Amino acid sequence: MSEKKNETIEIEAAWIRQLAALMQEEGLTEIELEKANVRLRVSRGAQAIAAQVAPAAAASAGPAPAAMASAEAAPARPAAEHPGAVVSPMVGTAYLKPAPDAQPFVKVGDRVAAGQTLMIVEAMKTMNPIASPRDGVVKEILVKDAQPVEFGEPLMIVE
Repeated sequence: MSEKKNETIEIEAAWIRQLAALMQEEGLTEIELEKANVRLRVSRGAQAIAAQVAPAAAASAGPAPAAMASAEAAPARPAAEHPGAVVSPMVGTAYLKPAPDAQPFVKVGDRVAAGQTLMIVEAMKTMNPIASPRDGVVKEILVKDAQPVEFGEPLMIVE
């Protein structure tokens, strides 16, 4: 029994080494995969990512006194639970503009149509357009340009 356990550990260690090498080659900070009944997440520099995410959340909460006043009137709801939340379908880097010198895809207050590109999430050097799931108005953009994002992380509110 212990021989099989050691073999499994060696296979998993080899898998982790392969993922770490892939991360290095592709310049990734994190990768998550599921194979059979094993889910594996390899991350490097997690502290730097956390430091980048925390200020973005604080910055988006502070500058709108009117929004704070309305939040006091109604109980606060996490953005992920908001019915208009558009969440990231993958781990990657969110880009709000199609190119560094271009205008953003959308701004707060813009009316959008279902299927319209709201932003791009780059994962493994592949640009994945994030489309609006519904017609509506962009109420809030929850990420900054070139910010790392997690699977299921709220990116934007469209009502």
